[in-house]
Amino acid sequence: MALKKNREVIMHERDIEKTSKLQIVNTVFGTFFRYLFLFIVAFVVLFPFYWMIISSLKSLPEYKLSVPTFWPKTVMWSNYAEAFTAANLGILFKNTMIVGVVSTILSLVITILTAFVFARLEFRGKNILFAGLLATMMIPGELFTITNYETVFNLGWMNTYAVLIVPFLVSVFYVYLLRQNFMQIPNELYLAAKVDGTSDLKYLWKVMIPLALPTIISITILKMMGAWNSYMWPRLVANDEAHRLITNGLRNAFTNASGETNFPVQMAAVALVSIPLFLVFIFFRKYIMKGVSRSGIKG
Repeated sequence: MALKKNREVIMHERDIEKTSKLQIVNTVFGTFFRYLFLFIVAFVVLFPFYWMIISSLKSLPEYKLSVPTFWPKTVMWSNYAEAFTAANLGILFKNTMIVGVVSTILSLVITILTAFVFARLEFRGKNILFAGLLATMMIPGELFTITNYETVFNLGWMNTYAVLIVPFLVSVFYVYLLRQNFMQIPNELYLAAKVDGTSDLKYLWKVMIPLALPTIISITILKMMGAWNSYMWPRLVANDEAHRLITNGLRNAFTNASGETNFPVQMAAVALVSIPLFLVFIFFRKYIMKGVSRSGIKG
């Protein structure tokens, strides 16, 4: 009887050891393939940026080689200086910053006030109005281009800062995002503030904005990035050099009279333009992730 029990104990220990080894093997292989997948995805994402950088450091003859080189034979740092002067990047940066900063500030004011109204105030038809507002998200933005163009043309706004700022101050998506975040704040705080005689604007400034700050920072960054990357609308309504933005200013700045484009210098200009957005994402990515994730949680 004792021998049988000892045999069962030994077999049980062997089964445990075998299971532990199998778990270790599965863990090692799972970790290996997980990191392999992440490496492949990172390579696919980062390779275009790498190619942009090395292309910006090549000479034009090397760039045109039928067999591409993966590192410049001669590093041409002068391409960056030439790109800055050829495209008047100083003026383009100034115009883009003016449009981006002003449109972001005004859009934030409109978004915060609208989100607060739909999240806290009670009035007849609020849900129907908000549903209609959300329904506009189903309409492609391109459908508004013709009517917006005709409107700003009749107003005499062509080739002005106003035409680049005003038509896109309201974003239904940002209103929805912030409204969902505001609704997570307990309504009892609002009712207690009203009992104490606090005005709506004071409650919004002192309570709701600080609690929803990650989402507001996310909206600020996304709005600024949208203004920075805007292409089609500025191309239609602001073609003069005094109001041209970065995305349009780089289009034909590096093409000579014979129609030949200096691609390495153009890549250098694109790299310079990409640096601000890259730095913004690196330093504020946690706010973007936190703000977007919080807006989808109820309670």
